[in-house]
Amino acid sequence: MAEDVTLAQVVRLYVLARSLDPERYEVHFACARFDPLIFEGAAFARHPIFTIDRKVVFRKLRSGSRLYDASILARYVRDELELFRELRPDVVIGDFRMSLCVSAESFGVPYASLINAYWSRHMERATFPLPDHPIVSLLGERLSAQYFPKALPTVFSHFAKPVNELRKRYGLEPVGDLIDVLLAGDLTLFPDVPWLTPLRGRPDSQVFLGPVLWSPELELPAWWDEAAARPRTAYVTLGSSGRVDCLPVALEGLEQIGVTAMVATAGRCAPPKPGASVFTAEYLPGTEAARASQVVVCNGGSSTAYQALAEGCPVLGIASNLDQYLAMSAIQERGAGILLRGSTVTREQVAQAATTLLEEPSYRARARVAQEELCAYDSRARFRTALSLL
Repeated sequence: MAEDVTLAQVVRLYVLARSLDPERYEVHFACARFDPLIFEGAAFARHPIFTIDRKVVFRKLRSGSRLYDASILARYVRDELELFRELRPDVVIGDFRMSLCVSAESFGVPYASLINAYWSRHMERATFPLPDHPIVSLLGERLSAQYFPKALPTVFSHFAKPVNELRKRYGLEPVGDLIDVLLAGDLTLFPDVPWLTPLRGRPDSQVFLGPVLWSPELELPAWWDEAAARPRTAYVTLGSSGRVDCLPVALEGLEQIGVTAMVATAGRCAPPKPGASVFTAEYLPGTEAARASQVVVCNGGSSTAYQALAEGCPVLGIASNLDQYLAMSAIQERGAGILLRGSTVTREQVAQAATTLLEEPSYRARARVAQEELCAYDSRARFRTALSLL
């Protein structure tokens, strides 16, 4: 069951579902939409299920508001329980669908949550990074970053409150704060590797799968060979959840230093004005684009960032929401990329960061270390092994 707000939350479960032997597993996939770009040719059963509108989620993220109120989560749980009664599943796998920690336990079915390890409270880090938030424009980044860690316990409890209220309604004990909700389940599956997201004191119920990578099966655009042959090329995509207003800024910064941009808009904005150094498509096969590039510019989230690192390509992450900051902070900490703040990014910052990534050999070297670490994990095989634990 995918919380169909970002593309990543759907494709990760899709990749894992496709890895299961249909002779052993009867797979049912539930999400709000079944985009042919992803699901074309998939043999498993599909079940449309309600998900909050993406535009509403992104608006709430920008304002720092709680994503779900009690009524929305109550509808989620009702829909999930109805589907459970129809299918009688032996196990449920969810990606960022917070209501499943209510419905699965209430129904009595084993539940595994797919969530990135950088959300774990066992993650080795000094503090949580400061995401884009209206308070930053009021207090400035320095003061906001100073007070953000002190506010986090209250914020995380506030975000988890509707879930805990709903659990009480179903006769279940509260699970804790937002971190506990996201990692709740009989098993927690991390689509990460310990080198990037080291955890101290991780319980046995939390399992590293390795990166769950997906790239659309598309024909290469007519301009591909010309763009890929350029000496300095960047794959640029802000995905389904990055700030689209950052795209012109990123392209201007790259143009300033003579870098060719291969741009995937993900259908979220009008194609940028074509030029001698800008090549555009709605979607691109991300694996091939990262392989053909010297730097990948993205929203910093784990899906595209891990895709880049799996090809040994350093990452310039222009982040906005907390998940993107968490992923990109871990990559920057390992020296395989540079993090920029989406709400204040300038073309000069993009130009400087891209120049550093292109000309400082250590970034390419660390990206290649990341490549070795990521490619050492077979997430599909590890997922199948994890299922045997439930």
